[in-house]
Amino acid sequence: MGTGIAKRHHMDRHISQSDQLEERLIEFAGRIIQLGAQLPRTPAGRHIALQILRSGTAAAPNYAEARGAESRADFIHKLGIVRKELNETSVWLRIILKINLGKDDLIVAVLAENLELARIITASIKTSRARVSKMTNDY
Repeated sequence: MGTGIAKRHHMDRHISQSDQLEERLIEFAGRIIQLGAQLPRTPAGRHIALQILRSGTAAAPNYAEARGAESRADFIHKLGIVRKELNETSVWLRIILKINLGKDDLIVAVLAENLELARIITASIKTSRARVSKMTNDY
């Protein structure tokens, strides 16, 4: 491991999973912005760029909102919005793959990260729902 990677790994152990996930979502948004800037300046390219920019950059701030939720139900609801934005972004990424821009490796990598983030959010929703259910059954 290089010193930068080792230092980052050491730091990551001291950062909460929520902070790490938020940072991944922010990095994902940055990749979406870069990808959107590379789309052709045609009417279709502009339309897709605007759509993917909207959905692909919405997950991070919506996750931040979820972290500040006022109740577990509010948290679950806001995570659901994050999941919807990631799902929409996935569709736009698959559309971009279909129009074959010659950037398949980049798009596939962004799509893989999108799917992994969506899996993490889905797992968080399931865990939170299970906790709500357990709390309800404990009374």
